[in-house]
Amino acid sequence: MKKNQLSARVAGILLSMFVLSPLAHAEGKPAAKSVKAGTFCTIQDAKACQDAVTPAQILSRFKAGNTRFVSGKPRHQNYLKEMKATADGQFPLASVVSCIDSRAPAEIVFDQGIGDLFNARVAGNIVNEDILGSLEFAHKVVGAKLLVVMGHTSCGAIKGACDDAQLGNLTGLIGKIKPAANLVSADIKDRTSKNYAFVEMVAESNVRLTVETIREKSPILREMEQKGEIMIVGAMYDVKTGKVKFYDTPGASKAPGTKS
Repeated sequence: MKKNQLSARVAGILLSMFVLSPLAHAEGKPAAKSVKAGTFCTIQDAKACQDAVTPAQILSRFKAGNTRFVSGKPRHQNYLKEMKATADGQFPLASVVSCIDSRAPAEIVFDQGIGDLFNARVAGNIVNEDILGSLEFAHKVVGAKLLVVMGHTSCGAIKGACDDAQLGNLTGLIGKIKPAANLVSADIKDRTSKNYAFVEMVAESNVRLTVETIREKSPILREMEQKGEIMIVGAMYDVKTGKVKFYDTPGASKAPGTKS
């Protein structure tokens, strides 16, 4: 069996195991939902909802959601209704790799509900094999179209990397962030957590590096992005204002504070 055929078969098996409930195929179920192209569903409860929109449209939706969050006028989320509607299957629009920081919950800051996104959270919003595998499942198997790597201001993990903190298993995690600090211009002399500007430069550099790591270490996601099936973007959440700033991620060579 050819490699592509094998991959397709494996994806199909995973989809049937983890995404679609047998109830979805039961007799007497209503016909598949029809959704107009470019239109979002109130609740992500059908494959048609996912298929109707592009990665760019989903990004615009997230930006609009953050604007509502910042203005203090979020949508009314009927969580019980969303829970029941998505119980038989999930068709999320996006995945978000973010920090475990309690002040940066992705669903809330993007004003999204149950079933709208996958959320991978780890201190310092880094990726490893487990998270990469989870993202491949989210996008290749389940069909999410936007992948956001979201850092945040005043990040404790970033500060720890700046100060070379040592603490059990955290030491190894911080070691994965240090390359981002090394990319910031050597002209900056105070390279500790006391230098707020330096910390924020490292935070942005870390987001850019994480995006590039995803592309480098996941051929599956890289190919999907190249084909336009998904979009991978970086973002920074400001814990003081609630605003999320999106930016392109051209690579580590253009990390903040570096010389051109």
